[in-house]
Amino acid sequence: MPSHQARPTVDRPTVGRGPGHHGGRIRASIEGRTPVRTSDAAARTGPVPDGGGPVQESDQREQHPERRERSGAASGGPEQDPPTTARDAAAQGAAGTAAHPTPEQVVAGLRATSEGPDLVELLSPEGVFTPHPDYPLEVTAELLQGLYRDMVLVRRFDREGNALQRQGQLSLWAPLLGQEAAQIGAGRALRPTDMAFPSYREHGVAWCRGIDPAQLLGIFRGTDQCGWDPAATRFNGYAIVIGNQVLNAVGYAMGQRLDGAVGGAGNSASAAGAGADGPDGADGPEGVDGSEATIAFFGDGATSQGDVHEAMVFGAVFDAPVVFYCQNNQWAISEPVEKQSRVPLYRRAHGYGFPGVRVDGNDVLACLAVTRWALQECRSGNGPVMIEAFTYRMDAHTTSDDPTRYRLADEEEAWKLLDPIERVRVHLTREGLADAAFFERVAQDADELAAHFRAACYALDSPGPDRLFSHVYSGEHEQTRRQHAEQIGYLASFQEPAESGR
Repeated sequence: MPSHQARPTVDRPTVGRGPGHHGGRIRASIEGRTPVRTSDAAARTGPVPDGGGPVQESDQREQHPERRERSGAASGGPEQDPPTTARDAAAQGAAGTAAHPTPEQVVAGLRATSEGPDLVELLSPEGVFTPHPDYPLEVTAELLQGLYRDMVLVRRFDREGNALQRQGQLSLWAPLLGQEAAQIGAGRALRPTDMAFPSYREHGVAWCRGIDPAQLLGIFRGTDQCGWDPAATRFNGYAIVIGNQVLNAVGYAMGQRLDGAVGGAGNSASAAGAGADGPDGADGPEGVDGSEATIAFFGDGATSQGDVHEAMVFGAVFDAPVVFYCQNNQWAISEPVEKQSRVPLYRRAHGYGFPGVRVDGNDVLACLAVTRWALQECRSGNGPVMIEAFTYRMDAHTTSDDPTRYRLADEEEAWKLLDPIERVRVHLTREGLADAAFFERVAQDADELAAHFRAACYALDSPGPDRLFSHVYSGEHEQTRRQHAEQIGYLASFQEPAESGR
């Protein structure tokens, strides 16, 4: 990608159709909310062009000026635009506050968070591919088939995980149904040298890092904390504490910079679109210059955590090569996203001093292209990037959750029309890039993977009592040795003494 395109304008109208518009319509129609008028939106965000969403002030300046205009933004939270109208001034004054917003503020806020402009989309829900000027992607039959296979297989073992929990084989399962494109697109954008920090739902990213799905089972069975080697796979262990992994990711990325693994020769942003685009995530030289980046995965609910705020402050101040990848699946358990933020989540990045991009999280090609660009920005030494993958959680938060208590089936049915796998299938079929035999092979592979996953779950053993003392300290410790001896004696006290002569 040419250097002048390294910071593409993100404040522009939506390309094509996608959840950025469908999402707002879905929620407005289901919950009986009156859609905001253009004049109401303009009062908060400026004039609305003919092409789509509101024009932001940054449209009038250099692309992504937040890279250099930090003036205190990196040390604080998201910046607030100055009032431009009397309505704006009143909205920011005593007439309306964050705790007691005016009706106009509420309506405008709902539109901004559930609809919003600037969605990057390459493959529409109808399966129509439209190249994007800022995020070029060489689309081949091999690439599309590989991404389709990834998503189908990941969905299949995810559904098996749900079933195993219902059968009592797992204590819990965190489903990813509906988020396959957001995870596979990002996962396949990574180089082998990059590092990923997941939350607890990134089964698709784990798949892309070469982790056997069976290695995930111990976490949800309660028999293991991490079934893989994070150093070897470049995929950290799952994080249950909300937002904690984002701080860890920034610390790791700061270490990459200190180690000189950022900004290597031949690692310009123009390399992001070079080379063979394959389902293995290759994008030109496979990190031959030794450059690295880090990606942190988290959800919309985590953006309300202090850890995420602190991570973004540190990442901005120290130019850490980290991509903040937020999967906005619309619900933080039962809390809708419009109650968590008054602005689209990707715009928060501007207040910290780095770019933010909103991508159609149900479009695997868009997720791949945007994440490749963002990672290349980081490897080139340009500092953090935030990506908001606008998607939808089609299942429960976890198997302990009942989403029917807080959302309507109509909302789920509407989002099914935006299914990430179906749009790729439609495109492959329409363009003659795959035949029936291909789809049958993928379905068979998915069934075989599910059988392997199920058999591995049934074969899991319970951990021995000595595991209680593993990884408490980095090495042997007198206190744990003493406690372990006490435990052995305690367990032995329950054994029946052997009778004499027998």
